[in-house]
Amino acid sequence: MNSAGVGLDRNPDVRITRVEVTSDGWHVLRRTTFTYRRRDGRQVIEERETYDRGNGATILAYDPFRRTVLLTRQFRFPAYVNGHHDGMLIETAAGLLDDDAPEVAIRREASEELGVTLGELQHVFDLYMSPGSVTESVHFYAAPYSPSDRGTAGGGLQEEGEDIEVLEIPFDEALAMTSDGRIVDGKTVILLQWAAMTQLF
Repeated sequence: MNSAGVGLDRNPDVRITRVEVTSDGWHVLRRTTFTYRRRDGRQVIEERETYDRGNGATILAYDPFRRTVLLTRQFRFPAYVNGHHDGMLIETAAGLLDDDAPEVAIRREASEELGVTLGELQHVFDLYMSPGSVTESVHFYAAPYSPSDRGTAGGGLQEEGEDIEVLEIPFDEALAMTSDGRIVDGKTVILLQWAAMTQLF
């Protein structure tokens, strides 16, 4: 795991020569040295740091009859320290896969965070959200729900320190929130814009 990348040969223009773990705390930070053949043919030595937190999944839970979506609100320290006024971000439910298949993981996260049991999932796409430094690929899903599918209050797992508020918002309002700055989370904006573009409702 700590030498991730050594031996990769899918790109003949890239040859990894060294992988150094610089931090192995909550997740793994690596410094990797590699040679790269540029488009003009020159060989250069590059060095990059990558943050490996595993892959994740996120979901837009929507009620097609009442035209609502289920979102979360929780404190995000990185956003707070980088200028967000209070760090309380409104987001689609999401989480790391933790060695589960993406479909299994997102059902688990929807149950824990939103208190909802989902039926059929629609896979939307898989995206690299910050490919300049973070290895994570996020699997995007959408799934309908009804009031009867909301079996618990949600809110996340207390033993994991989660403190999540569940929001049920009219879709049109949620979409407007992406324009006026009330929703600034990337994955959430992407899913709401996708829903509008595909006329999900």
